[in-house]
Amino acid sequence: MATSTVPARETRRGPNNILLKTVMAASGLFFVGYLLLHMYGNLQILFGRGAFDDYAHHLRVFGEGMVPENGVLWIARILLLASLVAHVWAGMVLWRRAGAARSTRYAGKRKTTYGSVYAKAMRWGGLAILLFVIFHILHFTTQTITLAGEHVSPAERVISSFQLWWAVLIYVVAMIAVGMHLVHGIYAACMTLGLNTTVKRGEQIRLISIAVTTLIVVGFLIPPFAILFGFVD
Repeated sequence: MATSTVPARETRRGPNNILLKTVMAASGLFFVGYLLLHMYGNLQILFGRGAFDDYAHHLRVFGEGMVPENGVLWIARILLLASLVAHVWAGMVLWRRAGAARSTRYAGKRKTTYGSVYAKAMRWGGLAILLFVIFHILHFTTQTITLAGEHVSPAERVISSFQLWWAVLIYVVAMIAVGMHLVHGIYAACMTLGLNTTVKRGEQIRLISIAVTTLIVVGFLIPPFAILFGFVD
């Protein structure tokens, strides 16, 4: 009697992919909102050292009387850290699952497609952004890393750093990675949340993602170049 065996389907542990993609979408859009606010703050340097230092001071004392000094900043930092952990965790789980699915599905030589290349760019770009965020915190927030000496004034830290061409170059490379991540990430997040109800709406979302990405990247790059070329001193 002939017998045949069918490989048993692997039981997937943990949350399903829809939940993971929703976590990535929600945390990603939260980061977009934060980037827009952070960009607004950075642009204050164009109005002079005093304006930027006043902005930094208001962040520390915001909500004074209801929360301690730096209270709102620490709440924001905790929310950002939680979102970062959730975003990275969900992305890593989806990455592993996608890799396992490809290994199981294709026994022969794998074909390199545009989608696979773009997915890899998103993943490695995300890792590059994470490393830059760590560097950025160690540089501007804790001053563990100093590019142009330690400065008490936040404006002095920014101006002295971006007077160095190679510091601006690091920032430019980081913003390119951010832009590549955002232009697809915003669109994908809106798709995950079901905002693409029609083909026309999908095209509108794509245009919005390009516009928001352009605004953020250009907005973040204006201060470094303005400082480098002497428009802010």
